[in-house]
Amino acid sequence: MLNPSRIEFARTRRRWTKTRLAEELGVQSRAIQAYEAGEYEPEPERLTQIASLLQFPVSFFSGPDLPSISEHTASFRSMSKMSAALKDSALNAGALAFLLNHWIESRFSLPVAQLPDLSDLSPEEAAATLRRIWGLGHAPISNMIHLLESKGIRVYSLAIEAREVDAFSVWHEGTPFVFLNTFKSAEHSRFDAGHELGHLVRDRHSMLHGKAHSPEMEREANAFASAFLMPRDDVVARRPPMVTVPQLMTLKGYWGVSLAALAFRLNSLGLLTEWTYRTLCIEIAKKGYRTKEPMPMRQETSQMLAKVFDVLRDEGVKKADIAAELCLTLEEVNALTFMLTLSSVSTGDDIDLAATSKSRAPQLRVVR
Repeated sequence: MLNPSRIEFARTRRRWTKTRLAEELGVQSRAIQAYEAGEYEPEPERLTQIASLLQFPVSFFSGPDLPSISEHTASFRSMSKMSAALKDSALNAGALAFLLNHWIESRFSLPVAQLPDLSDLSPEEAAATLRRIWGLGHAPISNMIHLLESKGIRVYSLAIEAREVDAFSVWHEGTPFVFLNTFKSAEHSRFDAGHELGHLVRDRHSMLHGKAHSPEMEREANAFASAFLMPRDDVVARRPPMVTVPQLMTLKGYWGVSLAALAFRLNSLGLLTEWTYRTLCIEIAKKGYRTKEPMPMRQETSQMLAKVFDVLRDEGVKKADIAAELCLTLEEVNALTFMLTLSSVSTGDDIDLAATSKSRAPQLRVVR
């Protein structure tokens, strides 16, 4: 039976207006409104056209109501820069990730969330406390996605080619999710992951109760990410006598951050004069390093999803099979899973990640 809400979902996922869809179908906008309101159903041929235009299988439109994410329960990295269409598309991508995650969790035992409530601490104190709780010390974090996944946070990709969309996080059925835009640089995505982690450990009450995120909450999440990725004591110990852009380029690789983020951290800790900081910012901008990071890092991807797909491959299950069962296209599943291919597990990681297949109960453990 056709579910009209899925027509609207598919349309907004693709960032299409009712007018555009109507024009492509050769119908009046009123017809699209009627389809989505359930006033009457499109003819089978018309539904096939809709499915083709919006790049969803015809079977997608007959499923139950999809999970929804309210814009007030989701923490967007830079919501002020986003159009309503971009926001709705990103939220719908998150809802599809919930479907995929439910499918995976029905077959695998994944790490349970281990996130303390640090809402009573300042960003700097919260970052230091979480590092201490997680036993990270002052060492650089080699892979943010692997770290988050090992602590029970589900990390999926957005693959939205728009610089206005950075990342967002949300709690769903007691599980924390982080969505990262793979269109960004690796350094940017690592900071985004830290930013969203800050929201998850400091703003959980606001997120669960639909409280709108204020500019102050965003600033504090940035401060948390900065302190979490670049611990105060380590930054102080490694600060060179004279800070220049070439020196920053060497140090940024150590902490895995952008030049701009490193310069900001040094300044926020009082390790630069305002004149030096302004000079660095001007030089970074002139060289185009704000939009194209020098000596770029390799993009981080999901370790958990790669391991899951490898086990499924051994069981004869392909990603196309998962997509078909969820009534999605393979492209949609790829967009949510960092475009991972089978046998693409990263190595060299020192964080344990265990997942147990419920069908065969093998123990999967990756030690980097």
